[in-house]
Amino acid sequence: MRLLLTRSVCVFCGSRRGNDPAHAAAAAELGTALAGAGLRLVYGAGDVGLMGVLASAAIAAGGETLGVVPAHLVGRERGARDLTRVVVTETMHERKKVMFMNADAIVTLPGGGGSLDELFEVLTWRQLGLHDKHVYLLNVNGYWNPLLALLVHIVAEGFAPAEVLGYLEPCDSVPELMGRLAALPIG
Repeated sequence: MRLLLTRSVCVFCGSRRGNDPAHAAAAAELGTALAGAGLRLVYGAGDVGLMGVLASAAIAAGGETLGVVPAHLVGRERGARDLTRVVVTETMHERKKVMFMNADAIVTLPGGGGSLDELFEVLTWRQLGLHDKHVYLLNVNGYWNPLLALLVHIVAEGFAPAEVLGYLEPCDSVPELMGRLAALPIG
């Protein structure tokens, strides 16, 4: 069954798998779910870590993919070779912009510094009023709980407005996330 959802979803996630096998399982489940819903996956083009698991699952399920990679990472992240489309950028900043501009919603899976950088860039853009796209955290096994607590602390200390807390939408499971994506207006 194909649901009428947003056309493309940008997914930020780790170039490593992490220690908890639930993270890779969620990445595979999400890739399969996006493809099954007819959503194009926009991601960092790598075939390593959670990125590779996510893309492999989307491709195996017949999904459309757009990989975006800066030139200096082409060899390092090996790059999935069976993507629908690949864009090579000059810089990491350009990569984030291309990924963001080609997506209707943003999802962040567990990851490290790069995933946090990507997430905080789109969060900052939202705070500045540069977009109103939904930004979801796939909070597998509570991975993002410390970040969510830090954001509450930042607001409590007066360094961000309370609205920031509503800009990130945590989801504990892929079915919950897909349900939220299904509720978004198509535009």
